[in-house]
Amino acid sequence: MSNLTETLTEAEKLEQFMMRIEAGEKIEVDDWMPDEYRTALIKLISMHGMSEIMGALPEKEWVPKAPSLRRKLGIMAKVQDEMGHGQLLLRVAEDLLKPYGKTRGDLMEDLFQGKLKFHNVFHMPAPTWGDAGLIGWLVDGAAIITQTDMLGASYGPYARALHRICAEEVFHAQHGESIIIALAEGTEEQKAMIQEALNRWWEALLIFFGPASSTTMGSSKQDVTIKYKIRTKNNEELRQAFFTKYIPRILSLGLTIPDPTLHYDEEKQQWVYEQPNWDELKKISKNQGPRSQARLNLRRKSYESNAWVREALSAAIR
Repeated sequence: MSNLTETLTEAEKLEQFMMRIEAGEKIEVDDWMPDEYRTALIKLISMHGMSEIMGALPEKEWVPKAPSLRRKLGIMAKVQDEMGHGQLLLRVAEDLLKPYGKTRGDLMEDLFQGKLKFHNVFHMPAPTWGDAGLIGWLVDGAAIITQTDMLGASYGPYARALHRICAEEVFHAQHGESIIIALAEGTEEQKAMIQEALNRWWEALLIFFGPASSTTMGSSKQDVTIKYKIRTKNNEELRQAFFTKYIPRILSLGLTIPDPTLHYDEEKQQWVYEQPNWDELKKISKNQGPRSQARLNLRRKSYESNAWVREALSAAIR
């Protein structure tokens, strides 16, 4: 799709674009793309990038409080990885923003002004070491399920970034699992710590994947991303995949899932569960979660205090 597109109508360009996607071709940043596709990518990748950065903050709180030097080094490395993922993704988003004259700095300002969201789970508190382990094990596990679904995304730069990110996320999940297993094999107090953390995080884990249908919460984002083959599974399919992988693992540690209705329906071949409080997601989307403002303020202060670094780099480039 080079100079030939200049002689085509918008309808013809779209037809050729969809033919490329259906054929499994990768779309690159300089290729023609419909506005709906570009907008969907910007929203998805920007939110993903910010979520990697903001998602490091709950674990960053535990760097000085980790119970051993080995655990401290492990969680520090994980925080560093997540920040690196965020920077990688924001560069991918920045390329898509160039026609609008926007940069990564504009994305950060959008975050501070509430125009750009970060993932709902990272608005939650992490008061114990059990929470830190659970984030690595189950939250990162949920992220891996979501992200591996997009490894074949039609947009080439995002797909390539995800291959690197997912490889590192596997280590993050193993890091979290090792913390949880160590606690599960420890004292009764440590086992209780995991159970309390699971009770705190269970609803957030359900909300992680978003509403089951596009009509819930009035969003059609999942339909657009599937339409353009950015991802292949809808929200409920991803949630069911999470259940299938992790429910047996959770139960094998002697933990109780805080949902007495949870069971597997053999006839329907799916997990049945109590719906979370979707009003909570609406609140979080407005940055009204338990730790929303505290984490945004921390990120804002860091961004402002390190402005001199960006200015120095800009001067060096000039």
